[in-house]
This record gives sequence, C-alpha cells and structure tokens, in this order.
Amino acid sequence: MTEDTRTGGCQCGAVRFRIHGELGRASICHCRMCQKAFGGFFGPLVSAPKDGLEWTRGAPKYFQSSVNIDRGFCEDCGTPLTYRHPGGVELAIGTFDNRDDLAPQIQVNFHSRLPWVTSIFDAPVHGDPEFYVQQEQVISFQHPDHDTQIWPAKGLHL
Repeated sequence: MTEDTRTGGCQCGAVRFRIHGELGRASICHCRMCQKAFGGFFGPLVSAPKDGLEWTRGAPKYFQSSVNIDRGFCEDCGTPLTYRHPGGVELAIGTFDNRDDLAPQIQVNFHSRLPWVTSIFDAPVHGDPEFYVQQEQVISFQHPDHDTQIWPAKGLHL
C-alpha cells in the first residue's frame, strides 16, 4: 500500500474499499442528520478523490437522507460508510484501516453542535484497572483492520 492507496471497511467485513489517490479535507459535521446517521455527536468525514474509490468486497446500501444527499452503510452490520453529494463522495474517517493522519481540519454546521461537545474531553478518564482486565477478555467478531489475514470470526479469507 502506497501513501496514495488506502483501505478500509465496515465493522463486520462485508464491505471493504480501497482509495487510489490523495484524500481531500477531513472534517466533522455537527448537523442533525450526521448525528443520527453516525449515532454520535457529529459525523467525521474525509473527501475521496474523484474516481478514486473502489469497492473491493460488497458495496454499501444507500439511504437518501435529503434531496441531494444519500448515505451509504453496511447492510449487514449498519456501519456508516459514505456521504454522497453532487460534488463527490466523503467517507467515514473511522472506517479507514489507518486513521492516524486523518484529523479533522474544519468543523461544519457548528451552529447545530451539541452545547457540551466542546468540553467532553475534559471529563475524567475511567481508571479502574479491573474494568480494563474485563475488556481484554471480550471476544471480538469485528473485522481486523487489514485485508491480508484469515478472519476466523466468519471463516472468511481476506
């Protein structure tokens, strides 16, 4: 994988993608539709290069959320994947296998933000060691962040 080629996909692995070319601007959107589509406080998105998105396994199902917008998601696990608009396609940042350098550069629809979203990271960090021991014992059926392994949860070869 080169710097201009990236991979990602949904939580269950039924839908996977590859990006060819340079990604655009990363952002977070505070609009109510993004809050609902992501089931979160905002929608973290990055623009895909024109003609640079390839679905390598499966494809999203789409929901038309407004006149000019539809949103792609995995039909099996529900992972939000795309925000498709007349100007192109944006992808959910959390779906990329490598997300470390995709920090949002701008916030949009800031007037619709939840009033406390700017202070959520001031909350105390859960520090009970027993909690983390229990978390380490969880058996995950989540798809790994790469396509070069055997995925035993569903017996799929990636």
